[in-house]
Amino acid sequence: MPRSIRTKPRKHPKQERSRETVEAILTATAHILIKEGYDTASTNKIAERAGVSIGSLYQYFPSKEAIVATLIEHHAQKMISVIEARLELVSDAPLEISLRELVKACVQANAINPNLHKVLIEQVPRVGQLEKVTEVEKQVTALIRRYLEEKRDQIQPQNLDLAAFILAHTLEALIHAAALGEPAFLVNEQFEQEVTTLLLRYLKCN
Repeated sequence: MPRSIRTKPRKHPKQERSRETVEAILTATAHILIKEGYDTASTNKIAERAGVSIGSLYQYFPSKEAIVATLIEHHAQKMISVIEARLELVSDAPLEISLRELVKACVQANAINPNLHKVLIEQVPRVGQLEKVTEVEKQVTALIRRYLEEKRDQIQPQNLDLAAFILAHTLEALIHAAALGEPAFLVNEQFEQEVTTLLLRYLKCN
């Protein structure tokens, strides 16, 4: 039988020093994933990079997979919080204005750590809790679905699940392509306007 991979933390830090240790471990893991890739990352490398003993690392995490699962969760929450907060600010705004803010929010969220996001999507296996790697996409789609529900009287698509899927993955594809190939686009208001126009035409002319 294949070895069961433990992807849950052993315990959660409660004291400030413990939280600092866990944060150092997560930061080190992100650095190694970006620079060396998932397959070459190991608990020994992570502990050395974090400046903690391997024993201290194992107090909180039973495996590399458990560290990465926690990193995914933290990364996802940061991205979702940015988008959610911005949408709340423009919940009553007209479609044209709120859609532009949605685009800005997604650009801002992806700017948190685009290289890490790329590694998590492309390299991390779908094992146990590591399936959380798709959590960002699922939660963004859910936020957009809720946004479209609020704007139902201003848009043409009736299948809001499909419309949310199209918007979420269009935004993801364009922002990732810009981040990896043309990063200057992401600080250019014209990029935001063009993407907004594209999505607006879909929502208004479907």
